[in-house]
Amino acid sequence: MNDKELVALAALDYVEDNSIVGLGTGSTADIFIKMLAEKISKESLNISVVASSVISQKKANEARLNYISIDQITSINLYVDGADEITQNLEILKGRGFDLIREKLLAQISKKFIVIGDNSKIVSKIGQNYSIPIEITPIAWKITKSLIDKIAKKCVVRENMEKNAFAISSYGNFVLDCEFNYSDLDALAREIANTPGVFEHGLFLKLATLAIVADEGKVRKISI
Repeated sequence: MNDKELVALAALDYVEDNSIVGLGTGSTADIFIKMLAEKISKESLNISVVASSVISQKKANEARLNYISIDQITSINLYVDGADEITQNLEILKGRGFDLIREKLLAQISKKFIVIGDNSKIVSKIGQNYSIPIEITPIAWKITKSLIDKIAKKCVVRENMEKNAFAISSYGNFVLDCEFNYSDLDALAREIANTPGVFEHGLFLKLATLAIVADEGKVRKISI
């Protein structure tokens, strides 16, 4: 097995019968979805799933999982997803995709949020390898960006794949990709969230229960 398969397999140990499982998005999450479907079939489990994106919803339907809409739930038992960055304190950065709000909602309402990935995701400080994404409403977006610019080292509006227009999130919003000099990540998250026009941001703090990380065939777990 490769590292992505190893962490997906390890996450299966936390799936319980008669539960609701949140499905993440991305290549590692796709492997988990496939393995989950096999586990449910083999063990005849009663599992419902909810998706963090249109893509993972499609994957769930293709795997013939018992899919329920996110607007039908207020809590879930388990949420398994990848991450862009992970620290030893379980600070998580997500949001390079375009379903940030659904990912944050599932992380918030899950009884157990497990992050899976390979060792390349481990960083000493959030923002080390990637910009921090901030989803903002298009209404007066220039004002919102100007306010974020005051606290950011660098901040750009994300472009679409063709580089001919702004990228649009699944909720019709723009996304800022920003770099910050900070000493207190919690304080930064609050300052970003309190900025008018900000819809959501990619800092997932005090949400993850466990990170399962693989490095060249060896699996380790990070918890606090």
